[in-house]
Amino acid sequence: MREPRPSMVDSAIYSDGHRVASPRSLAETYRALDATPGGVAWIGLYRPSEQELMSLAEEFELHQLAIEDAIVAHQRPKLERYDGVLFVVLKAANYLDVPEEVDFGELHLFVGPNFVITVRHSESPDLSHVRQRMEREPELLALGTQAILYAIIDAVVDAYSPVVAGLANDIDEIETQVFGGDALVSRRIYELSREVIDFQRATHPLTAVMVALEHGSAKYGVTQELQRALRDVSDHLIQVNERVDAFRQLLRDILTVNSTLVSERQNEEMTRLAHSTHDQGEQVKKISSWAAILFAPSLVAGIYGMNFVHMPELAWPLGYPLAVLAMFGLSSALYVIFRKRGWL
Repeated sequence: MREPRPSMVDSAIYSDGHRVASPRSLAETYRALDATPGGVAWIGLYRPSEQELMSLAEEFELHQLAIEDAIVAHQRPKLERYDGVLFVVLKAANYLDVPEEVDFGELHLFVGPNFVITVRHSESPDLSHVRQRMEREPELLALGTQAILYAIIDAVVDAYSPVVAGLANDIDEIETQVFGGDALVSRRIYELSREVIDFQRATHPLTAVMVALEHGSAKYGVTQELQRALRDVSDHLIQVNERVDAFRQLLRDILTVNSTLVSERQNEEMTRLAHSTHDQGEQVKKISSWAAILFAPSLVAGIYGMNFVHMPELAWPLGYPLAVLAMFGLSSALYVIFRKRGWL
């Protein structure tokens, strides 16, 4: 049986951009932070229990509403400020090649003057590489908790690029399917449209988060270097949103084109069916006409071939030529009638 994964992924105390302690529990983290003047705690949690979150709330004076959001999860990207603590919700995205789907993860951050708490409710985003990057750049980490927040948002937004590339590739394939007459393409268009809408819900609200961070930068003493970095992330996010909006409109257009092509193919099929039915009708007319023409002499011949002793005109010398003439006359008359009606 698999052992449950510990909720604390990593915890560290930093001073002047360098790790000075690596506590193994929340209690150790509290003590290490108190023992490090000017230190910053970065606590990474994965699906923590309610008791752990309540412990953090008591230690760092986190607002109860933010704690409730972190417990329940399933939040849209947003930024809330509770006194001196920022509560930020981010949506990470990861493109899965085989099922051609976008996998979303939710990340909650509590950012205070001397602590950053990250709460993940899914495997993504993996923040270990963000921590490693910051530890390789102590001058950036020394800028404090706002620098950690910037680095995490930057990593989340950077991860959107492969998703955009994957969706663009899927749309290219769909365009090929549409003009190739694939009957199953409508379903794929719909499914991809849902993926784009979900991705849009993850990226669009983040724009408001970035705007709020930029507006509060001067008030809360964010350095010019970090402000420039945040603007760069905002520019990247704007590009992503523009691409996503274009994808959604393009999929609408592709669905319209596909519907038009399907209608045209159906009309062509109906036209071919109508022509085929008409041709079959013409053939039936011809067959019926010749059958009627041949039936007339057969009828006369059949009557006079009944070998009865007492039949009219059996002994009449002109009976045979008159019978032949009647057969020829009836056939000719029927031929003329059918010819005039266009059956022959």
